[in-house]
Amino acid sequence: MNARLRILAAFATFATSLQISAHDLVLANGRVMDPASGLDAVRHIGITGGKISVISETPLSGEQILDVAGHVVSPGFIDIHAHGQTTGDMQIQARDGVTTALDMEVGVYPVNEWYRSMEGKAPLNFGAAVGHITVRFAAFHPQLRIGHWAVNRARVSGLGASPAGANKIAGEAELKLMDEAIRRGLDEGALGIGFGINYTPAADPSEIEAMFRIAAERQVPAFVHTRAFGIAAIREAIDAAKKTGSALHIVHVGSSGITDVPEVLKLIDASKAAGMDLTTEVYPYTAASTALESAMFNPGWQDNLKISYGDLAWAATGERLTQETFESYRKQGGWVIIHMMKDENVEKAIAHPGVLIASDGIPFVDGKGHPRGAGTFARVLGHYSRDKKLLPLMAALAKMTILPAKRLEGHVPMMRNKGRIAIGADADITVFDPAKVIDRATFEAPTTPSAGIPHVLVNGIFVVRDGELVKDARPGRAVKAR
Repeated sequence: MNARLRILAAFATFATSLQISAHDLVLANGRVMDPASGLDAVRHIGITGGKISVISETPLSGEQILDVAGHVVSPGFIDIHAHGQTTGDMQIQARDGVTTALDMEVGVYPVNEWYRSMEGKAPLNFGAAVGHITVRFAAFHPQLRIGHWAVNRARVSGLGASPAGANKIAGEAELKLMDEAIRRGLDEGALGIGFGINYTPAADPSEIEAMFRIAAERQVPAFVHTRAFGIAAIREAIDAAKKTGSALHIVHVGSSGITDVPEVLKLIDASKAAGMDLTTEVYPYTAASTALESAMFNPGWQDNLKISYGDLAWAATGERLTQETFESYRKQGGWVIIHMMKDENVEKAIAHPGVLIASDGIPFVDGKGHPRGAGTFARVLGHYSRDKKLLPLMAALAKMTILPAKRLEGHVPMMRNKGRIAIGADADITVFDPAKVIDRATFEAPTTPSAGIPHVLVNGIFVVRDGELVKDARPGRAVKAR
């Protein structure tokens, strides 16, 4: 009998030691909100080996226990339109709750080279589409090594005022090079095909349709910045997708739709109801931003954008432009802020249940740029959901977690483990105070970090802890297709 008791005691001790060591980290007492399952309750989350290992109604033991009572524990935010793919820009986004940052619009090329350049440097998970813009520029400038557009804009004439890659019609040779390059990029793991048609006005509908056919063949979406602003340009993209059978994602519908946002949303809904694979996104600001030397500002830009010189602000100084300063800065090249949207149209897009949240954040230069790269997600949660009551908190979270994950998971298996609080999911987790979360970035101080987000984990590793950036954390992993 004594021997049996000793065995049972030893087993109990062993089981207790297993429980204690079972979890690397426990997030205790948090309000877990998971839009994928609808869970909204106080739970204890165990994290082991970078994965969520248990979700419990009762307390857990672990090597580290962090009490997050009074806070929401959410899936980490997924930004599918993030141009700021540098360590510094990612650290700024981490303070906004982002755990995965993907450039699905302009994209990258060569794809393998870009992914290799990111290894070991990324606080956040990273990935990109193969970019039609960068591929097109490479076809017209084969002597140049073209990587991520936003980083290399100055080096390669980027979105320059009149590069051949933007304003010259592609011949048979260039089309062949583009076809081969896009297919190669997809073979190397690109997450889709990105288009900035507004930046390549010489890319006629037949060229775009040829690239869409590759997307349809390879069963990846086309992520599209449309040729112009308004419903006609959006209809062009939708018609091309219908004609070729490609899945389609229209970027920043607030600016792409401009004054036609309500009609654009109806068109998107009708197209989806007819069976089309179509999504869109919005950022929560009434100003856009891009390179002033880009083809967007070719003659006719005022009619296209429905604005004039005084609606433009030079990002480096904040000064509003005149015709004289416009022409001077356009020759110089650099970022400009474009005040072009109305609050009510942006709000309609944010409130629409099928519209994702994405920042379109561009790299900050000497701390200057557009605040969307620092405050998009906290702004939706704090300003639009809590303060304006534009949409429920769970609905807002869905737009930045499970909806972007689902947009990609059909052809990107890795995304099936993101955007969720579920056993076995990647421990990409954002912890925020629902009463305090808010953006603080402004056009004057665009890199000011968001408030009310004390903890952010990427693959189970803190990148933000107790409201402070973990400066040397680089847990981000490459997100690749198939």
